[in-house]
Amino acid sequence: MMMSLDTFIFEIGTLPYQQMEQAWKWRHARSERFGARPALQFAGPGEETMKLTGKLYPGVAGRYSSLARLREMADTGESYTLLTGRNDVLGQYVITSIGLTSEIFTVEGVARKADFTVELERAA
Repeated sequence: MMMSLDTFIFEIGTLPYQQMEQAWKWRHARSERFGARPALQFAGPGEETMKLTGKLYPGVAGRYSSLARLREMADTGESYTLLTGRNDVLGQYVITSIGLTSEIFTVEGVARKADFTVELERAA
């Protein structure tokens, strides 16, 4: 197991990502001052996002049904617990975006290779 989002397991057989991009932000309230730079006050943590990218090679690595399952999860609007492969809890995340770029098609129009992107944002 590479990572899990609630009951969905990221692994070679489902959706193996090759790159994980994380970003953290912090909020600062701005107060304008006459004749001086604005004063900033720390207002707490901001957005925390994660972007997983990878390649699907159906029959070899990954399945299109895994993307369909993630889309179903995203349609609920619920947040899910995100765990690393070492069972470290990263928090509650929502799925904000899923992208798919397909190429190398069979005669029936089925892609033999596809690049995917899954974007998550921490909810709690």
